[in-house]
Order: sequence, then C-alpha cells, then structure tokens
Amino acid sequence: MSTLLILTIATIAIVLFFDYTNGFHDAANIVATIIASRAMTPIQAVIIVGTFEFLGPLLGGTAVANTIGKFVTLGDVYAVLSLAILMSGLVGAIVWNLVTWYFGIPSSSSHALVGGLIGAVVVSAGPDNVVWGFSQLMHGQMTGIMKVLASLIVSPLLGFWVGFLVLRLLHIVLFAAKPSANTGLRKAQFITAAGLAFSHGANDAQKSMGMLTLALLLGGYIPTFEVPFWVMLACATAITLGILSGGWRIVRTLGFAIYRVRPIHALSSQLTSALVIMTASAIGAPVSTTHVVGASIMGIGASERPNAVRWKKAKDIGITWIITIPGSALVAIQTFALINLFLGKV
Repeated sequence: MSTLLILTIATIAIVLFFDYTNGFHDAANIVATIIASRAMTPIQAVIIVGTFEFLGPLLGGTAVANTIGKFVTLGDVYAVLSLAILMSGLVGAIVWNLVTWYFGIPSSSSHALVGGLIGAVVVSAGPDNVVWGFSQLMHGQMTGIMKVLASLIVSPLLGFWVGFLVLRLLHIVLFAAKPSANTGLRKAQFITAAGLAFSHGANDAQKSMGMLTLALLLGGYIPTFEVPFWVMLACATAITLGILSGGWRIVRTLGFAIYRVRPIHALSSQLTSALVIMTASAIGAPVSTTHVVGASIMGIGASERPNAVRWKKAKDIGITWIITIPGSALVAIQTFALINLFLGKV
C-alpha cells in the first residue's frame, strides 16, 4: 500500500473524527438553552436535535464547504506533503476541541480549524499557499482568510444585537401575558431548536465536507473540487453522532453561567442563532455556533437586565476565543514536525 493511499485514508478518518468532535464539542450550543429552560426532556431533545442535525448537511448546500476548501492552495505542493499538511491542521483543531471541552470552555471549532490549517500551511509550504484575500479586498471582493475571519467576527456581533432586539420584540408582544404563556414558549422551542440544529449541521458539517473533498482532490481521487454525496452523508453521520454523544460540560456555562435563562430567553436565543447561522450558510460564510449562541445569550441578558449578565464569565470566554487560532496553529505545527519524524522529510 503506497504512502499516498495510507495518508489519504488517514486524513479522511481524521476529518470524520474532527467532524465528530465538532458535534461533541458543540452539542451544548444546541441543547444548553433547551435544558436550562426545561422545554424538553433529554429524550425529546436527542430526537429533535439528532434528526435535524443530520438533515442540515444533506439539505444545506455546499457553499460553506467551497469557502473552507479553498482558503489554502496546495495544488502546487506534491500530494504526500499536501496531505500531511491537511492532517496536521486537523489534528491541531481536534486537540484544541478536546482540551477546551475537558475544561468546559465554549471555544470555537471553526477558529480551531482555521488556526490549525494556517499554522500547518505556513510552516511547511509557506505563507503564499494561504489565500489571505488582502488584494481582493482592495477591489471590493471578500475571499480566502479575509472572508473566513470576517464571518467569524461579524457573526457574534449579529448574534448579540439580533438577540437584543428579538427579546425586546417578544417583551412587547407578550407585555400583558400571564405566567401560563411560558408553556407556549416552551412548546415553540420544538420549532426553534429544530431550526438551530438544522442550521448547525448545515454550517459546521460543511467545514468537514470541504476538508474531506480537499483531501480527495489532493490525493488525486477526484478531478475537481465538487463535494460527492457520500461525503455529505459521512459528515452528516459523524457530526450527528458527536451531537448525540454530547459535550454536556459546556451546558453549564452557556445555560447558566452567563445569564439565567428562562423560556422567553431560550426561545429568543434559538431563534436568533438559527437565523444568523442559516443566513451565513446561504452565502458560504463559515461561522462559529459557539460564538453566535453565546453572544445571543449575552445580548438577551443585556436587553433585559445588563447588571445580571455575568460579564466576567463572558470575558473569560472571549479570551479563549482570541487565543484559539494561535493555540491550534501551534498544535498543528508540532503535529507536522512529528509526521516529518515518522515519515522522514515529507
């Protein structure tokens, strides 16, 4: 069996494991407000979230996959080296996901993937193999790293302010409502939670779809960058299994540590997050579900009682978000060094 084939198989396996850890890590983003507001039993949450998480990658298109698969250019790098680079970037993201999960910190899998790939590409093939997008931006075009980073930066800001406004609107609509209205708000979460799960699958699984398709292209197994259906199915399955396994450590942080979530807050957060993430998926913008959900909860808290928001916890989360890209990049660089050690200079 050739080194190229072994690396291709290993890279595919690592992509799917990253997809699994992405779901595992992000499970809390989907269920935190559901659990905190007591809208569903755990069994109901598993059925609703699992079903729509699986459908998201299959029905959500491939715009995000195209963006993620094309912000590094490895076509001029020989196949073994390019797959080693891809593998190193993915390992960097996986390790960061697992470390932040272990400590219950809601960091971004998307940031980790971007950081891991940038670190591996720059150290091995050089910065010219990263599509930074600076020159295109001067001509009014958003592409490459600039598009990815703009998406990751703008999306939590949108999450904050849309959440702020959605809660204000719901307060106006329910101004004279009785406490029994909470029953209706909990039932409505069956729809908004399904929408959030679908949007998460549509955006996050596409990142893995882009990486897996890139691995096939670099290995010479497909002629052009087009996502095969079996890749969609494999990534949909992996991320759904991850979601069902659940990173429940982070539920405590998102559901309780930032702001005390009641049914109206949970509905607002789910609706806000689903709208922001689905819009991003439609335009091919990779976003962090963790960022969007966390920011929406902050915006909702600020809209109602700013003093009740635990801003120190929000600050801790913000610091983690900032260090994710360099942290995962360093892990990817070390991984590439180890691969060089085992395979000789690739």
